[in-house]
Amino acid sequence: MEEFKVTPWEVSGRVDYDKLIRQFGTTKIDGALRERMVRLCGGDEPHHMLKRDFFFSHRDLNLVLDDYEKGKGFFLYTGRGPSKAMHIGHLVPLIFTKWLQDVFKTNLYIEVTDDEKFLNKREYEWAEIQKNADDNILDIAAVGFDPERTFIFKDSVYVRNVYPLLMKTARKITGSTAKAVFGFDDSTNIGMQFYPAYQVIPTFFEKKRCLIPCAIDQDPFWRIQRDVAETLGYYKTSAIHSRFLPPLQGITGKMSSSGGQETAILLNDDEKMVKNKISKYAFSGGQATVEEHRKLGGNPDVDVPYQWLNILFEPDDSKLKKIHDDYRSGKLLTGELKAILIECINAFLKEHREKRKKAEKLVERYTRNGKLATEMWERTYE
Repeated sequence: MEEFKVTPWEVSGRVDYDKLIRQFGTTKIDGALRERMVRLCGGDEPHHMLKRDFFFSHRDLNLVLDDYEKGKGFFLYTGRGPSKAMHIGHLVPLIFTKWLQDVFKTNLYIEVTDDEKFLNKREYEWAEIQKNADDNILDIAAVGFDPERTFIFKDSVYVRNVYPLLMKTARKITGSTAKAVFGFDDSTNIGMQFYPAYQVIPTFFEKKRCLIPCAIDQDPFWRIQRDVAETLGYYKTSAIHSRFLPPLQGITGKMSSSGGQETAILLNDDEKMVKNKISKYAFSGGQATVEEHRKLGGNPDVDVPYQWLNILFEPDDSKLKKIHDDYRSGKLLTGELKAILIECINAFLKEHREKRKKAEKLVERYTRNGKLATEMWERTYE
């Protein structure tokens, strides 16, 4: 199998997730843990991304569930590095986070890392990143988090409130540790070398255990947090990791908005653009001709339209199974499968745009959640 690379800033190659678990030292979500989460849903339908093993790995998820069963509770934290336009892959951890918040009635902190984006992407100017961040916050708000339990903040705006704790944390993390975990070298700017200290700060916003839903490429930050948390009087953070939503051109790597039109579906793509991208660029597991496909069938394991339906766009297990079986047998053609996906994506994006427009009135509640932010600040400096 070809070599792959997974860091917080780069994912390439066909990822071997079992090997990645071993490399990162995480734990696979087994059937017993998954069933335990389902049981604790209290009658709610478990999210299909959990049932289908898209969220597949964790750190101390069992301890989070222990605390929940004991009545201690937990809180959620996730984030977003602002870019010009979000794509559908960016919504995957946010959608799952909303499900967790709805089921477990938890507080949620969403960090918008405008500082890290500026430090890591030299092609962006500061003013452009701020515009992108404000635009991305609208897309985040459109997911529909509980406004009474959610605080969205930009690093550059909120830093003055966390600076003392940031200093205490930064003093605990050595340069050699940051280099070993993130691969920094002498050419890495010192801002990037300092940034991981800020990334872990939201895990200290409450005196409870923190659960972070994220793609597994973000896990190195939580290794840093787990090294220093208890010395600062906080819990080691927990995390639940997802796989990557594959790009249009194949199941290698992950979707990226910087890869060109043939890579991603953006949240602001119109119906015509969606149809064109899927029809022209979506990698197919079908055969070269209709006759061969009818005879040999398609391979849903490498077919991007099927994988997207499985991960995000078709939550109904029975409908998905029929699509899978019909495609495998050759009854469902590649063009027909792409048409199903196009319809699903356009319906999804239409609903998202409607929610985004309504969210304009809620953004201030999310970003100026005075009660939650004040309580957080007081807890942080008790």
